[in-house]
Amino acid sequence: MNRRRLIVLLLVAMAMTAAAQRDDLLGRGEVLLAGGGMNYLGDLNNQSAFGTPHLAFGLGLRERIDNRWAVRVELGYGNVSCEKDYIVRRNLSFRSSIYEGSVVFEFNFRPYGPGATESVWTPYIFGGVGAFHFNPEASYIDADGNLQWAALQPLCTEGQGTPDHLDRKTYALFQLCMPFGVGVKWRLGKTVSFTAEYGFRKTWTDYLDDVSTTYVGSECLTTYVDNGELAAQLADRSGEVEEGYVNAPGIKRGDSSLDDWYACFHITMGISLESLFGWMRPKRCKL
Repeated sequence: MNRRRLIVLLLVAMAMTAAAQRDDLLGRGEVLLAGGGMNYLGDLNNQSAFGTPHLAFGLGLRERIDNRWAVRVELGYGNVSCEKDYIVRRNLSFRSSIYEGSVVFEFNFRPYGPGATESVWTPYIFGGVGAFHFNPEASYIDADGNLQWAALQPLCTEGQGTPDHLDRKTYALFQLCMPFGVGVKWRLGKTVSFTAEYGFRKTWTDYLDDVSTTYVGSECLTTYVDNGELAAQLADRSGEVEEGYVNAPGIKRGDSSLDDWYACFHITMGISLESLFGWMRPKRCKL
């Protein structure tokens, strides 16, 4: 079974298991509408927790298991980028959209819920499993002086899949991630709730920014890669800041010992399913 099928089956199984534990989703569930920011942590920003933030959005469903635990299924979208390399001479940059699906469990530090004895607010932690799609791009100026963007994965900028570097496999654009973080939630009556949340996404790829290992040299790229001239141009951009400078094959381009991460900050509004779909409950016949 390949990785993609395993990811999909795992997400579906977790969602079905969580839903099966409760027989009253309308009474315990919420529709979630999230907005906030997303930023990137990787080779081009020296693994700093503060990258360039971009808008991010989410849509999901949360079910309260009890007053301590909840489970949510969520779809998210955002962008990550690094426009200014912290190593000035290296001069690499990228942007990428992130499409994410996840299943996470939340643990409330205070008893939280609509009951009279339960708290209207609580801090919480969360963790789970997810999958995401990314596609790093870089900008360049074409022969006519126009700004263009090129997808970097097909250009094999570090020699992935070429005869000279068979040990470097083309990276997949669909990957696993592990969301985890902290937040605070509070409710306004039985219908609406709000959460403020900050979380990291641990990934198992070092190519979120298309940078990981060493330079391979222009000869390798122009010989073996389709559109090799563009691949060579975007693989080594040091000459753009220091005229005539070229990195020899084997010189360090990135740090393959550390995978890339991304992080999200969300403000989320929850609307109870009861208020939205309570009319769907079956009516009991009066005797």
